[in-house]
Amino acid sequence: MKVYKPTTPSRRGMSGIDFSQLTKKKPEKSLLKYVKRSVGRGSSGRITVRHKGGGVKKLYRIVEFAQTRMDSPAKVIALEYDPNRTAFIALVEYKDGQKQYIIAPHDLKVGAEIIFAESASLNLGNRIKLKNIPVGTNVYNIELEQGKGGKVVRSAGSSAQILAQDEKHTSLKMPSTEIRKFNGECFATIGMVSNPENRFYTIGKAGKSRLKGRRPHVRGSAMNPVDHPHGGGEGRQPIGLKHPKTPWGKPALGVKTRRKKKWSNKLIVQRRKKK
Repeated sequence: MKVYKPTTPSRRGMSGIDFSQLTKKKPEKSLLKYVKRSVGRGSSGRITVRHKGGGVKKLYRIVEFAQTRMDSPAKVIALEYDPNRTAFIALVEYKDGQKQYIIAPHDLKVGAEIIFAESASLNLGNRIKLKNIPVGTNVYNIELEQGKGGKVVRSAGSSAQILAQDEKHTSLKMPSTEIRKFNGECFATIGMVSNPENRFYTIGKAGKSRLKGRRPHVRGSAMNPVDHPHGGGEGRQPIGLKHPKTPWGKPALGVKTRRKKKWSNKLIVQRRKKK
């Protein structure tokens, strides 16, 4: 982590991510794409998600979450920052000159060699089928459905641990502590996602939050009764309800949103522990 000297009130308590480990180069031009941002507006142009807008311009990096080049070794030529995710990304190059971005595992070094294969050595960044990974190994960027690419465990510092293997399924302990079964034919990458210090990052001032595209959030208790269920009262009042609500009267915290008949319920061995 990078800790700043308290030269201004906002600098006091502010902390940043140390980018000294990254390669000093411009992003790969062929792997950049412009993505139009909705900034919280739906197809009609009306705001459907509040508190979004503004922010610094950024281009999307085309990251390879699946395994398009099987049994073909690739060399890590750069570690880069990605403004669209908390993890760092690695630029890899194959022997034929093709380049791809992948989510970089923690402690991956420039010059290392990785491979996507059904079975390979347990080196950082190697992508292997779950059924061929031994118990106790940490993995990330895991496929939910065979051949669809990694969907879960992709944020900075996260990893899942392989607990057991059976005929068709592999049991994993997720970062949320949930124990879940995955098809053994699905792929996962060895290691833990890079930038684990991201959880200790302190923004420090409102302006930095605006640069990320987050607009101000007004407390419901500061509004009038006509504007929010929490509003009204003389002076500073509690919300006057058993549980918080959204401006439209829906429960805001602790409400279950998962469908009771979801197809993947049978794959969940143990739900996550409540805080």
